[in-house]
Amino acid sequence: MPITRRLHLLPTDQYVGVLQDDPIRFYHWPVVGRLYRRRVELCLNELSGGKSVLEVGFGSGLALPNLSELYREVHGLDLTADAKLVEANFAQRGVKADLRNGSVLRMPYDACAFDSVLLISVLEHLRPAELPTAMAEIARVLRPGGQCVYGVPVERPLMTWGFRLLGYDIHQHHFSTHREIAAAAADVLALRQVLRMKGIPSVCGAVYEVGHFLKRS
Repeated sequence: MPITRRLHLLPTDQYVGVLQDDPIRFYHWPVVGRLYRRRVELCLNELSGGKSVLEVGFGSGLALPNLSELYREVHGLDLTADAKLVEANFAQRGVKADLRNGSVLRMPYDACAFDSVLLISVLEHLRPAELPTAMAEIARVLRPGGQCVYGVPVERPLMTWGFRLLGYDIHQHHFSTHREIAAAAADVLALRQVLRMKGIPSVCGAVYEVGHFLKRS
């Protein structure tokens, strides 16, 4: 599927408010950076735009400039990022967002509050037993007909090896598979489509999956 929305990427030193192990430094790297950018762009490509969007796991605020072009209201929720520091950093750049700290398992928002919920590389960090609660919360805060767009890695031996080269043991951080996540989403939401991103080289197969689900009216 052609990418029509390119990530508005800032220089690495202009991102603030995240933990030292945040992967933001990888986005400008050759080869690896292309994969990191493309996974975000695949998710952005699925968004329909509208009044309001919630990004769960906004981290450094990487997607906020793009989201502000698509939605009149941008909201974000993150467990560890300094929400107010990230919010102020982007406000200085003309990007307004209401950012908070909190968990997808218990979100501090009213029911039917958002047209879209976006989660990029978040759900794989949940335990399988937590997925039904997370998906129920996503469904709760979505308006009828609203969309959930998420991106998760497809674990393969080569990908695991590649993360080790970057200094990560993904098995210490990733607990749910793309199949478990898709099944949990399908229990409460209606599937629109699933997209897969191939690795480099492409013969390695899919390394990332984007799920697009809708809240039933």
